[in-house]
Parts: sequence; structure tokens; C-alpha cells
Amino acid sequence: MDSPLIIRSAEFIKSAVRPESYPSGHFPEVAFAGRSNVGKSSLINCLVQRKKLVRTSRTPGQTQLLNFFLINGTFHLVDLPGYGFARAPMKVRAQWGVMIETYLTRRQTLKGVVQILDARHPPTPDDLNVFQWLHDKRIPVIPVLTKADKLTKSQWNFHIKQVSLSLGIPAAEIILFSSATQQGRSELLQKLAGWVSLPEDPVTP
Repeated sequence: MDSPLIIRSAEFIKSAVRPESYPSGHFPEVAFAGRSNVGKSSLINCLVQRKKLVRTSRTPGQTQLLNFFLINGTFHLVDLPGYGFARAPMKVRAQWGVMIETYLTRRQTLKGVVQILDARHPPTPDDLNVFQWLHDKRIPVIPVLTKADKLTKSQWNFHIKQVSLSLGIPAAEIILFSSATQQGRSELLQKLAGWVSLPEDPVTP
């Protein structure tokens, strides 16, 4: 089992659109993807224990760039623009798609994607298409169901099984998460620790 990942620092580095603007260096990276209203920003803020590291908005579709954050000075967390925002102009959505696909297929330091879905609803066609595309490209994916606090405990297993069948993966691979209660935070951090291959802290004699 991977060692727990402790978040000690988190800072915004830069926003980018094209590969030549990505941060330099060889830090491993984890990308976060999800529909525009799925609670991605809240999840990231909960994960790093910073209330405003990623700005949240009541208007879906506000993240239009690739946003890079340096975590613990050892790896990047990358906030991808939300997909499936129907109110955005088609031309804008097409540009987002190219930008995201270019990053996911060309970034050699990318270790995997955390795909965020709404626990209250079945995966949308966009959710399924993104998951299948990542699978086809052999990019590791961790499905995370947010807003678990909006469901009763008796509903959790039903919704996890529903997503498991839709994605065609074991239920054990799915993390149930709540930014409000921090449910699932430790489990997700543990999985990310394996991706970013953090060295152990040196032992002080």
C-alpha cells in the first residue's frame, strides 16, 4: 500500500494554452478533469487544504486555461477546463478540446487523470466519452464521485454500482468524495502518492 501523501504547500504557478507555455522541469503531474458544474475546484481546494487556491464560481465554464499548481515543491497539479458546458459557444468548446487533448497526449510528465463525476447522477455521455478516450490512450484514471454529502449513506452503494457498470470498472476503483466533509480525501491522496512517486522524508538521526 502506498504511503499517505501529506500536502505541505500549494502555490499557483501559471496558466497556459500551448505546450511551449507549460512549466519547464521534470515534475510529475496529475490532471483534474470534470464537467463544468461538478465541483472540481472545491475538490482541489479540499485536497490541498486551501480554501481559495482554485477560484470557484457560480457560473460554470469559467476555467478556460490549463492552470498549473506546484504541490510540496515536488509535483504539479493541473486544473483542466471543464467539459460539457453547453452554454459555451461551439467554437470555444472546440478550442478547449484541442487544448486539453494536446496536453493529455503530449505532456510526458503526466502520470494520470482524476476524473470527477457527480455522485448524484449517472455519468453523462461526455463523462463516458472522456473516460473511454483516456482508456484508449492508456492514460491512468481515478474516477471520483463528488457531492457524496448530498446523498444518504444508504444511497452510496447504489450510485457507486451505477457508475461502476457505466464505466465498466470494479466499484473498488471508484472514490466517493465530499468537499464538505472531506470524505474520500485520504483515499485519493493515497492513490496520488503512488502516481507522483514522492521520496520518503529523510530520517533525522
